[in-house]
Amino acid sequence: MPKIIRGLYNLPDPVEGCVATIGNFDGVHLGHQAVLTQLAMKADILNLPAVVITFEPQPFEFFVPEKAPARLSRFREKVESLRAYSIQKLCVLRFNRQLAEMRAETFIQKLLVDGLNVRYLVVGDDFRFGKGRHGDFALLQQAGKRHGFQVVNMHTFAIDDMRVSSTRIRKALQDGDLAMAEKLLGRPYRMSGRVAHGDKRGRKMGYPTANIHLHRAKVPLNGVYAVQLYGIDEEPVNGVANIGVRPTISGSDKAILEVHLFDFQSDIYGEHVQVYFLKKLRDEHKFASIEQLIEQIHIDSAQARNYFGISSE
Repeated sequence: MPKIIRGLYNLPDPVEGCVATIGNFDGVHLGHQAVLTQLAMKADILNLPAVVITFEPQPFEFFVPEKAPARLSRFREKVESLRAYSIQKLCVLRFNRQLAEMRAETFIQKLLVDGLNVRYLVVGDDFRFGKGRHGDFALLQQAGKRHGFQVVNMHTFAIDDMRVSSTRIRKALQDGDLAMAEKLLGRPYRMSGRVAHGDKRGRKMGYPTANIHLHRAKVPLNGVYAVQLYGIDEEPVNGVANIGVRPTISGSDKAILEVHLFDFQSDIYGEHVQVYFLKKLRDEHKFASIEQLIEQIHIDSAQARNYFGISSE
């Protein structure tokens, strides 16, 4: 697990230097993974720690929160994904008015030079930073020449002649194209959280569910899915999941993830689990009655079982 450094004021003594990259890294998709691999290789050559610099909240969430898209991964999920890429430190800068108003030259001096003593920096050639987005790749290169660090741009990573991006993955999830999302991520799309007690309505309908706290303002997908659950001794466990606001029952204003696990009886309350979304079965609907909802749940469960090749109950 990378060491998390929160804020400029918590930066350690920078004498040893580091290699670094800057970005949101939402979803840690194949494009991100290529950058992280490049960073780790350079860190090994220079015998320096690899550092990822990111922002909380993300800049778009700060400036126009009502228009900000749903994140592919919340902060904890991002940290978990970074574990696989030999990242020693994750520098998390709180994106607030003070940071938004910081001049680009001050950002370079305080963070990259004085704070981290960066020796090698990887950024996108369209990366902009500092007050009024004045800072760009050319400014970083000029600073690098003055302060003795190398600046390289991250190569565009494309699939099907299109750039891999978090936006493209969100679109695939919204379209129910989980195969494309998996292709861009390099793994099935997943969400994680802790199993909590719910209102037990699923149990009363004959379909007990694991209710998973998402801790998200928005979610990038909605509906009913065939899923697998990881994070427990019996993993993976096949199941069917609904993610949405449950319009027939409660009409919640925040999305809830409920997973019915097939042929499973263990108590997993309190466990931190990962849910992999493998196939979309349908969108979420509001039914005229609970009876109609239960009838549809029977159909959903049978379709998911069929997807996994499991005989119906």
